Amino acid sequence: MLAAARGKAAKRPPAALLLPLSGPSATLGVSMQRAAMLAQSPLSKPQDLMILDTGGTAAGATAAVQLAVKRGARIIIGPLFAEESRAAAQAAGGVPLISFSNDEDLVGSGAFLLGITASQSVTSILRYARGRGVKRVAVLGGPSRWSAQGVAAAERLRGAAGLEVTLLPADTAPEQLRSALARSGSGLPDAVLVTESGDALLRAARSMQDGDPQLLGTQQALDLSPGALRGAWMTGPDPASISDFAQRYGSAGAAGPGLLAALAYDGMSIVEALRAGGVVDRSALSAVPSFAIATGPIRFAADGHAARELAVLVAGPDGFTAVDKSGSL
Repeated sequence: MLAAARGKAAKRPPAALLLPLSGPSATLGVSMQRAAMLAQSPLSKPQDLMILDTGGTAAGATAAVQLAVKRGARIIIGPLFAEESRAAAQAAGGVPLISFSNDEDLVGSGAFLLGITASQSVTSILRYARGRGVKRVAVLGGPSRWSAQGVAAAERLRGAAGLEVTLLPADTAPEQLRSALARSGSGLPDAVLVTESGDALLRAARSMQDGDPQLLGTQQALDLSPGALRGAWMTGPDPASISDFAQRYGSAGAAGPGLLAALAYDGMSIVEALRAGGVVDRSALSAVPSFAIATGPIRFAADGHAARELAVLVAGPDGFTAVDKSGSL
């Protein structure tokens, strides 16, 4: 029996984990490496996983991928940032690469996106809001690429199930949101979606003291104090599904994990699921109906984009409470 187990371990397809272990993001890279180690199978041997430093740059990511492929990696987890992910995917050739990036511009680059994208988040929250009777939504964007992708996702839903979507002027300051809505001349909408960062959502919440209209946000705001958001609805990983990982991470002596650490854990979990299935390649990655991971069930398409299940969270004085999920994949 022991010999059989050793045989199985020896045949496990090698994987590579690409992280910024030097440079300005090294602390984050180390926390992600620690998280990924928690998802390894008991069958794992040191040669099953190559841990390579990208330095957080495209050139570093390219060199890391080239080394991983030379050493026989069958699948690559990482890298973290969009530009290094684009370079890494090009260098990987036919080797599947699961990027931690959430930049939707990477779709079609060869990378599979594990990061929670703006489209996933915005689509989930607007579908939930429409199911709760929201018909008119005003969308407040911002200067970031994430925000622009969120606004585009909201525009794609215009007219879906009777949803009316209007865009607020680009120069609207979040702290002046209430007065900007009043000046629009079309009356207050049922809800306002803030696609920019958590700080923008917090400033918007302060401008609408009475909670009318309903405030909507994305997981970009989950690092804020929920009490300050006063009933805002947003999307993110279900706290219940991520709690087991968080407990394991804490038990290993590390500080509380962030979302990126959870994604590193999930990336390694996906590799182990593929290994258990006996096939580790691009077609196998997109053929699995759903990977059950800590940040929510996910299904990859051949072009690299992903459909995933997110929870709808309500901010309150005692934290974020999950009230719904975005539905089956």
